[in-house]
Amino acid sequence: MGCMLSAASCNKWLMEDIFQTKDYGAEQAPITPDKLGNNHVFFLPYLMGERSPINDTNARGAFVGMTMDTSRADLTQAVLEGVAFAIRDSLEVARSLGISIRRSMICGGGAKSPLWRTIMANVLGVELDLPASEQGPGMGGAMLAMVACGAYATVEEACAKLVRVSETVRPDPELTARYEERYQQFRQIYPALKGIFPALL
Repeated sequence: MGCMLSAASCNKWLMEDIFQTKDYGAEQAPITPDKLGNNHVFFLPYLMGERSPINDTNARGAFVGMTMDTSRADLTQAVLEGVAFAIRDSLEVARSLGISIRRSMICGGGAKSPLWRTIMANVLGVELDLPASEQGPGMGGAMLAMVACGAYATVEEACAKLVRVSETVRPDPELTARYEERYQQFRQIYPALKGIFPALL
C-alpha cells in the first residue's frame, strides 16, 4: 500500500491558506489542456514529511523552478502535478514487484476536480474510474464487513454488486509521454534536497 501524508490537503493549503480562496474551480480554470505536461514549476508535496515510498519524516514541501514569469496558475498546476508524481512513486514500487496496474479507482476531495483526474490518469498512465458513491473508504470498509459476515462470498462479488462507476478517465498517449518526461525530472528533486531538510527543522 502506498500512502501519502499530504495529497488533496496540499491543494487545500495552497488555495485557502496561501491564496485565501475557496474557489478551487476558478483557480484551476486558467490551466488549459495545452499547459498540461508543460509546466516549468515543480512541487514536492511533503508538507508533513512523507510515508510511502520515501519514509522520511524530515522531508518538506518545496516549489522548484520558479521564475519571474511564474503565475498563480503555474503554482496551482504544480501542486496538482506534484501530488500525482508522488503517487506515481508508489505505483513504480508496485511495478518493480511485477504488479501490473492498468486501471484504478479515484475518490475523495481531489477526485471532484476533472482537471486533477486528467492529470492523475496521465501521470500514472492508467485508466481511472470515478465511483458513483463518494464514500470510498467507508464503503470499502462496509463491503469487507459484509464479506466477513457472509453477506457476500468474496470481495470481488461484493464489488460487482455494489460498486458503480460514474465516469472513466483514460490517459492520452501524447500527454502521458509529456508527463513521463516531467516525472523523470521530478524524481531528481527530492534526492537533491534530502540532505538539506534536517537542517531546516
